[in-house]
Amino acid sequence: MTAPTLSAQQSVQPGNTTIKPRKSRLSRKTRRAALLFLAPFMIMFLSMKVAPIFYAIYQSFFKTERTGLGFGESKSIFSGFENYLVAMQNSDFMASFGRVFLIGIVQVPLMLGIALVLALLLDSAFSPFKRSFRLIFFLPYAFPGVIAAIMWSFLYQPQIGPFSAWLSAIGIHVNFLTDSTVFFSIGNMMTWGFTGFNMLVIYSALQAVPGELTEAASLDGAGWWATSWHIKIPAVRPSIILTAVFSIIGTVQLYNDPAILAKVAPGISSTFTPIMAAREQSAANNYNLAAAESVILALVALVLSFGFLKFTQRKGADS
Repeated sequence: MTAPTLSAQQSVQPGNTTIKPRKSRLSRKTRRAALLFLAPFMIMFLSMKVAPIFYAIYQSFFKTERTGLGFGESKSIFSGFENYLVAMQNSDFMASFGRVFLIGIVQVPLMLGIALVLALLLDSAFSPFKRSFRLIFFLPYAFPGVIAAIMWSFLYQPQIGPFSAWLSAIGIHVNFLTDSTVFFSIGNMMTWGFTGFNMLVIYSALQAVPGELTEAASLDGAGWWATSWHIKIPAVRPSIILTAVFSIIGTVQLYNDPAILAKVAPGISSTFTPIMAAREQSAANNYNLAAAESVILALVALVLSFGFLKFTQRKGADS
């Protein structure tokens, strides 16, 4: 007969033949401490993020009716998907998606391309003053969005802005606040504000690329471009995809830049973007329709981001 074996979590007490598991008091205290520190965040997250989402979904299935000629007592009744049908039949709301898609198709690839090039330049061996340039590139993202939008609204002014004066000096007369140029103006503001953030994410991923790979490529005679294209860019592909997802969601949720420019640009209506359209309904006290439009906006952002992830995963698997 063989002697019984003891596991790592069992011990034999002197004078006692029974085997008892050890009690990990330290792990229980650690879990309690972790829950205690996480509790404030979880309370704020559930109350300020999760609860409003479910409340908006709940409100989107109701509508307000008033008795008499519209000035009587109001009551909220269940309307099913009526608000969603009204929202999708609203031409201004649906056109707002077309405008953000038009901006995103051009702006997102351009911004990520610039961020990738800047990150590769910072990661190169011949790049001087890396810390200074990294701070300079990231600095626009540190500006509050509203303040940056107000600053750009002054820079775009034909009378006082420097860009129109510089272009006029060489015979090019451009107004950056007209209907035909406002898309470029908004895209430029987004690129200026978020390129540094995306650059920093990609640059951080480049720091994890093993130096042996780049050294081996250099010994084989590969230049900066070949090393970047064949080694560095494939290594940071997950970070590029992550920044692309963030950019897609941010473009669909565009609000600050057009809302500020609307004060000086007549081509920007109060329903220029989906969030502005939902806010317009909220300002008209049509909160149920605004909730439905907000839910539709969230679903569109979810479908686009998830669809992009699935597309890039399929392309990665095929390659």
